[in-house]
Amino acid sequence: MVKRIEKSLQSPDPKCFGDPFWVYARLAADMVDLQDSAVWSIRNIVRKIETERKPLGKPQPDYRHLHDIARHAIHVSESLNVATETMKGILAQHEDFTSQKFSGQFSGQAIDRDASDGIHRQLLFNKDMMSNLRHRSVSNQERLQNEIQLAFNTVAQYDAGMSVRIGHAAQIDGAAMKTVAFVTMTFLPATFLSAVFSMSFFDFEPGSDSWNISSKFWIYWACAIPTTAVTFALWHFWHKISPPPVLE
Repeated sequence: MVKRIEKSLQSPDPKCFGDPFWVYARLAADMVDLQDSAVWSIRNIVRKIETERKPLGKPQPDYRHLHDIARHAIHVSESLNVATETMKGILAQHEDFTSQKFSGQFSGQAIDRDASDGIHRQLLFNKDMMSNLRHRSVSNQERLQNEIQLAFNTVAQYDAGMSVRIGHAAQIDGAAMKTVAFVTMTFLPATFLSAVFSMSFFDFEPGSDSWNISSKFWIYWACAIPTTAVTFALWHFWHKISPPPVLE
């Protein structure tokens, strides 16, 4: 950058020496070239993102890369805004300088009107170029934000599709579980009763057509009830000790 400035200030037109703003005209032209390179560099990156083929399956956009590019685009727009406002100030000062110089309000080195008009046109052209590049930079930002929003929407659409498929699978599983529950409720009472009456505590005598219940039948309940209670207690404390993981 320093070498470029030194080169741009070499071999000035002697007719411009009376107008000190010839320095700003040349520096502004260099700034336009630099800003133009920066704006089009961002544009090329954005265009590459826009034309990039999206892979099939689950989208995996590089959000960090997109936001890094957006950060650079914002910086370019910021520098262009500052440069445009600076050029407006330089033009205003140059108009004030030339009006006072040509009106003879102060003396000094003679100024060539044609050279001064040329410098003013150069400054005005560079200001317009800065403004045009600023619009291009804003367009780059909007296009990049559109791509970032598209990436978010694509991921959201894929996740929504997966949720629909999971919900459909859950409905199928729920229907199967209802069938199992219905069959269980149908046969479990009868199975329980047959298991109870088949125990040795009951004795059927075909000759007398009568049932005899053992006086030790209470042992069954003395074992069954505590065992059931212990099972429920273990299940409860197991969930207390090892709770299911929480998805964040």
